[in-house]
Amino acid sequence: MKRQRIPYLLTFLAGVIACALAMVIASATGNVASAARYDDLGLFTSVLRLVQQNYVEEVDESTLIKGAMRGMLAELDPHSSFLDTEAYREMQVDTRGEFHGLGIEITKRRDGFIEVVAPIEGTPAFQAGVRAKDSIVSICPTEVPKDWTDKCRSTKNMTLFEAVQLMRGKRGSEIVIEIFREGFDAPKKFAIKRDVVKIQSVTGRIVEPGYGYVRIRAFQEHTVDDLTDVLADLRKQSGETPIGGLVLDLRDDPGGLLDQAVKVANVWLSDGLVVYTKGRAEDQRQEFRATNEGNEPSYPIAVIVNEGTASASEIVAGALQDQRRALVIGEKTFGKGSVQTVYPLDDGAGLRLTTALYYTPSGRSIHRARRDSQERADDDDSDNDSTPEDHAAPADSARQPAFHTRGGRIVYGGGGIRPDVVVSDDSLPPLTQRIEQRGLPMRFASRWGASHPASRAALRTLRGPVWEGFLAYIRAESVSVDRERLRSERSTLERAVRRELARRAAGDSAAARVALEGEPQVQRAIQLLARSRAPHDVFEVAGLGAPQHGSDGRDPSEARRPHNPSDRSGAEKRSRGSTN
Repeated sequence: MKRQRIPYLLTFLAGVIACALAMVIASATGNVASAARYDDLGLFTSVLRLVQQNYVEEVDESTLIKGAMRGMLAELDPHSSFLDTEAYREMQVDTRGEFHGLGIEITKRRDGFIEVVAPIEGTPAFQAGVRAKDSIVSICPTEVPKDWTDKCRSTKNMTLFEAVQLMRGKRGSEIVIEIFREGFDAPKKFAIKRDVVKIQSVTGRIVEPGYGYVRIRAFQEHTVDDLTDVLADLRKQSGETPIGGLVLDLRDDPGGLLDQAVKVANVWLSDGLVVYTKGRAEDQRQEFRATNEGNEPSYPIAVIVNEGTASASEIVAGALQDQRRALVIGEKTFGKGSVQTVYPLDDGAGLRLTTALYYTPSGRSIHRARRDSQERADDDDSDNDSTPEDHAAPADSARQPAFHTRGGRIVYGGGGIRPDVVVSDDSLPPLTQRIEQRGLPMRFASRWGASHPASRAALRTLRGPVWEGFLAYIRAESVSVDRERLRSERSTLERAVRRELARRAAGDSAAARVALEGEPQVQRAIQLLARSRAPHDVFEVAGLGAPQHGSDGRDPSEARRPHNPSDRSGAEKRSRGSTN
């Protein structure tokens, strides 16, 4: 009988704990701390015994102990967790590049809710209008678990693994998630159909004669190889015109593998530090340096970032910024810069533990501590309220530590990567946002393209019949259209339709080319690059001045504060959240 085994189990558990503690106490110098630890574990054993003997229903002791471990790790940070056998196995899916789901990278906030790090471009979540920093407050799965009493459940007490499992499912099946974001009066429901989430890590094209554009969507196992291929293809596309500048787009890139981030930065860096980690344990102090293996010419680079730029992509942006190799344009990044080490446990389980933080070459911590949703001081920096383009020090700089890049320019810490030139990413106007969330441009393009094979002409401009057809379609889909609103948003709506017609006619690359036409960050990057000849010219063109002290080209790590680590090599680690 199970209940008869309980006293023996508890006696054995208490004996193991007592033996372990006896060894600790015998060898420890701090006897007081050891005694306190013994008392705490004794208290835990007492509570476990009382629950087992007196709870109204019989409970499984393994479930209780695992629950206690989860609770203990939840006290640390949102990224440390206990992985049971299934969760440990699921973790291996994240870098394979293909699965059925929604296509979003998620993390846990301090208040317990699920937060979107970034939607992956071209996926169902991206098409539905999910954005970086959206809060997923509840999930209404296709198949409601048997132990649920309601169709939807709050994510407040869900683990990341549970949320991922609920959002993944069969291709074509629909799931509803409730999202709250800044500006919403209440959470809104997003109905999204699952599809194959196949991530093309790197894409690129020539956007202007002599100027390339490269987009990295995620850092997977072969990202640097894909990048090398794309850059070679850009040189072929450019023909006799040499590449005079490059836009590197890291927006809404949720990160991925650390080794790939280091290798990508190494494509454009010939020496110096790329990133280093520092934790409490000595073996977590590691440095990753450029190895002069990159063979890219010395053209000016502009890196575009936004609040969906996280983890490995922040490492690349921070390294190129600190080493004065690229100008960073856009909005402040997400600030996910913690290192999780996975320790294997018995029976195929694992412990995912935050063991260190990432730092840029100048010494800035990438990680930004996240507080409850009601306390957004870290996310509401005054530079977000600045003019569309601003490269002055943020108003809160007095509260943030200052660091110096190669060449002596001041950059500020506080978590995340602050852009050199702030250019807001104009949010979609209300009508366009509503239409995009329902996926109407994509559905219209599919219907129109099937009956009008000659619609390739619409890739350049929407002719009257196509526009009128779209208006008739959205009215049939019960979208109320105000004439004044329609007039003011026509250009964005036309671009959305042209984008999807381009996707149907010529693929994702053609769709991306149309989308770039209306993006102020990309256009500003091209303008600055067009006025630059050498790599460092772009800083002066942007109004940031010539190199100051340290203009001898010293690696910024050489001038870091004493607390930073010395030169050490280290094993590969993963910098990542959870993708579904």
